[in-house]
Amino acid sequence: MRLDQYPLAPESGERSSTGGATAVAHPNIALVKYWGKRDDELILPVADSLSMTLDVFSTTTTVRLDSEAPVDRVTLNGAPAAEEPYRRVAAFLDLVRGRAGRIERAVVDTRNTVPTGAGLASSASGFAALAVAAADAYDLPLDATGLSRLARRGSGSASRSIFGGFAVWHAGQGTGVEGDLSSYAEPVAVGDLDAALVIAIVDAGPKAVSSRVAMRRTVDTSPLYRPWVESSRADLTEMRAALLRGDLAAVGEIAERNALGMHATMLGARPAVRYMSPATLVVLDAVHQLRREGVAAYATMDAGPNVKVLCDGADAPRVARALRSGASRTYIARRGPGAGLRAGDGLPAGDGL
Repeated sequence: MRLDQYPLAPESGERSSTGGATAVAHPNIALVKYWGKRDDELILPVADSLSMTLDVFSTTTTVRLDSEAPVDRVTLNGAPAAEEPYRRVAAFLDLVRGRAGRIERAVVDTRNTVPTGAGLASSASGFAALAVAAADAYDLPLDATGLSRLARRGSGSASRSIFGGFAVWHAGQGTGVEGDLSSYAEPVAVGDLDAALVIAIVDAGPKAVSSRVAMRRTVDTSPLYRPWVESSRADLTEMRAALLRGDLAAVGEIAERNALGMHATMLGARPAVRYMSPATLVVLDAVHQLRREGVAAYATMDAGPNVKVLCDGADAPRVARALRSGASRTYIARRGPGAGLRAGDGLPAGDGL
């Protein structure tokens, strides 16, 4: 099932009797980027963003309550979570417990299917799945908007993975309670569009500058940042119109200029942040060559050297072959489902999972 198809969480009588729940969620790729926060604690962005949820690399998370446990227990892919992931999950569970008026600790098991170094951070799918499973386990009734707000507190991009297909994350207004209530994601209307994203991996190693550090440095020091934010707002308006009329070429052109503009703001930071590598430029050149050959292919990039290429689903295999001149690996993704409970954990299976 997809939570955007069900406005409210299930009633307590429908929940699993084991005091736990399992949820599945997928990562998303922003086509109009989120880059920069106005509130770090509540994870409130400076501007709206828009993304496509993928049908690959899912995260499955189980949350089971343990009234006897003195602390939460967290495993990632079968091993105890490291200090920083554990801290983030425990803090998120504290937030859920506070809202639900509960005190039980939880046993959390998360399993990611994203390949190591694939350029797809698992935080979006991870916290979307955790939000759905934890809300159900702690009997916290939330509609899809409420789950999006909740997932945002773990990872900003997770707010979009609550929904399948294309989704917009509203930056909202103000700070504090006002900002929290007004910042959430929702689905975007789309016309006749068969979109695919080809993921090109050029460097699977760790980044020299973390996304968090790069984002803060860009916001604080780049003279190009504010102009990019203003242009990004215009990009979002144009993107929504292009999606509604099913215009893949326009969607791709907007996504490419928005991503390259974001990287320009990082190059303008002091000191500069540069994620593009020589192999990145080879892939970007391959994308340009595809367009010269009549293939509608458009690049987008997040905070790293790897490239994602938007194209028509029928062209995806050709695009993947063309990108191998600069990429060590390629993956083809299409529109995926929103986050939802796994069958047998409180809701029947539907078309989403």
